[in-house]
Amino acid sequence: MTTIPGQNSRATAPETSRVGQAVGHGVALAICCLLSCWIITNILAAVRLMPRDDEVLGGMWVVIATIFVFRFSYEESARAALSRISVTLLSFVLCLLYLLIFPFRPLGMAVLIGIGSVVLSLMGRSEDIITAGISPQHAWKQPILRLLDTIVGVGGGVPGASTSWQPTSS
Repeated sequence: MTTIPGQNSRATAPETSRVGQAVGHGVALAICCLLSCWIITNILAAVRLMPRDDEVLGGMWVVIATIFVFRFSYEESARAALSRISVTLLSFVLCLLYLLIFPFRPLGMAVLIGIGSVVLSLMGRSEDIITAGISPQHAWKQPILRLLDTIVGVGGGVPGASTSWQPTSS
């Protein structure tokens, strides 16, 4: 290995700073995910309306929401949170409307996913297309729970991102 004049085998200050920022960001994300998961599973356990499997599912969805909105700056996180909340609200409305009229059916779920996709595409938000899953057990509770998971995840991810280490522009 040849060395370039003025360079030694030790990491340079910008490389060390970048590693420190990445580690800080990763640790902050992990803490936010843990807190969000703890909050939602304790809320669901306290309400006692759900079987334990749904509490665990809520913990998974809240972590996904937290990861989705956790960015390197508050502004990026706020934009991601707005996107996540708006898509979840669309899914929430579509699911509840469907479930008020029809029982859960796989075909109905597929139709809802298609309608949501078309609506988001027409709104110019095709990057926000997500699938809305409805469980046949407790189907009417799922949209409410997923909205709650998203709100808690956004609540954990956006403030956490604003406190994590920010990358420096180089």
